[in-house]
Amino acid sequence: MNIVLIGDGGHGKVVQDLVLLHKNIKLVAFLDDKHTEVCKKGNLIVGPISFADTIMSMFQDVKFVISIGDNQVRKKIINKLNLPHIYYATLIHPTATISPSAAIGYGSVIMAHAVIDADSHIGDHVIINTSSVVEHDNIVGDFVHLSPSATLTGAVKIQEGVHIGAGATVIPNIEIGQWSVIGAGSAVINPIPPNTTAVGVPAKVKEKHKMEEVICESVQE
Repeated sequence: MNIVLIGDGGHGKVVQDLVLLHKNIKLVAFLDDKHTEVCKKGNLIVGPISFADTIMSMFQDVKFVISIGDNQVRKKIINKLNLPHIYYATLIHPTATISPSAAIGYGSVIMAHAVIDADSHIGDHVIINTSSVVEHDNIVGDFVHLSPSATLTGAVKIQEGVHIGAGATVIPNIEIGQWSVIGAGSAVINPIPPNTTAVGVPAKVKEKHKMEEVICESVQE
């Protein structure tokens, strides 16, 4: 399988390292709009995101991964590319532990030493970062990002676009509303409404986001 990474930044470097660990996967291109021209750097093609269509004609069995940590930017690029799900690869680090009964969606990336336990469902274009733990029966929506060492205990429901900060913990049976942000090191013991930022131990809502702002940011050019 040939892989194209979209997003040539810090998170892209980590995803690149993950790809290189798999002998049956070949990284062929890095696309990012900070590159205004198409060129070759060693064996890699580098260029703007608009070069994706050409890449698809150049290689067989090519799949994409959006290697950008920002949830809203990831969704914006997915909407712009407008490709079927099958064109997105799911990448799992060899050291991750995945239950046979867990499900992982298209375009998601599971980093080193992450754990996804029984009957948990991970949506599309999700990042489960280094040493994060997703315990049993969790539902993690599309475009979620669990930062390093975040922990979801049993039967947690995380709606679309949520960002869980590094080292944060969510206790069982809690739901976090869409496009909310949980601060690093927080302990979530109560439901968190959509479009809010919650921080602290226990986590309390610090800021509310207007829904119009979230939608606007997710589709702007």
